[in-house]
Amino acid sequence: CVPEEGPREQYKTYSFAYFDTVSTIIGCESSQDKFAETTGKALALLGEYHRLFDIYNEYEGINNLCTINKLVDGKHQVVKVDRKIIDMLLMAKEMHTLTGGKMNIAMGSVLSIWHDYRTEGLDQPALAKLPPMELLTEAAGHTDINDLIIDEENCTVYLADPEMSLDVGAFAKGYAVEMVAKALEEMGKTNYVLNVGGNIRTIGPKADGSKWKTGIENPTGDEGYIEYIELETEAIVTSGSYQRYYIVAGKQYHHIIDSDTLMPSTGLLSVSVICPDSGLGDGLSTALFCMSIEDGMALIESLPDVEAMWVDENETK
Repeated sequence: CVPEEGPREQYKTYSFAYFDTVSTIIGCESSQDKFAETTGKALALLGEYHRLFDIYNEYEGINNLCTINKLVDGKHQVVKVDRKIIDMLLMAKEMHTLTGGKMNIAMGSVLSIWHDYRTEGLDQPALAKLPPMELLTEAAGHTDINDLIIDEENCTVYLADPEMSLDVGAFAKGYAVEMVAKALEEMGKTNYVLNVGGNIRTIGPKADGSKWKTGIENPTGDEGYIEYIELETEAIVTSGSYQRYYIVAGKQYHHIIDSDTLMPSTGLLSVSVICPDSGLGDGLSTALFCMSIEDGMALIESLPDVEAMWVDENETK
């Protein structure tokens, strides 16, 4: 590593504190202390987004998505929030339109049912069962994104349907990674790569000018990678059926729920998206997983600087 200001070294740090996953930052700096200063700021910002986007826990002194979802006397309240939440929700609404509703953060009522049944099935495998379709269908009646009321001027959020809740699991982590990357870019940093639970965002090339190299995991569970990708100021995000699932009567049921069928999407093992924006990539990878490959390809071809790779259940890519 030899940029203008003299010799530099490549450093790496880890955190297990945010978004229920491991976060890795690799970067090139002139000293360990400078790297620690930079990554300290990056991880602090990632932690802020983690707390703001948490749907399960509230934190003293802030209103977050859990606060927005909370009912008071059977109704949601108008909640004043940090501008960071407003910006994320506005992009999520744009993603809903872009994907024809396949990425819908208003699906919380349905996803919470699947979450509860999956958790119980993992805790007590012998008692694992599927949610009743009538329960899912009833919950699906409360997933209209238009009931998410955002007042940009006053920085408030309100859910007009008392049975509705937000779940940003398909989008928030990638969005947060992108915001941290942009913050590092504004600090003048380059030759960095962020990896938060497989959401990878590079900031410039390596200091020697070469690209960062990463592999796409084999979704069949076999060791090794099915493809190697080189990145420079880009993001790669993969959604797959092989990481979060439980087993009912010998069959796996993963966590990516199709808004049309209200069941785990079938036909694909993984979808990887490469694009300049990690938030866009995260939302697209989830949406594409719930589309036919033909529809997904049409969507990708309509977007500039975006590429995707599908692996179907026949392990064809």
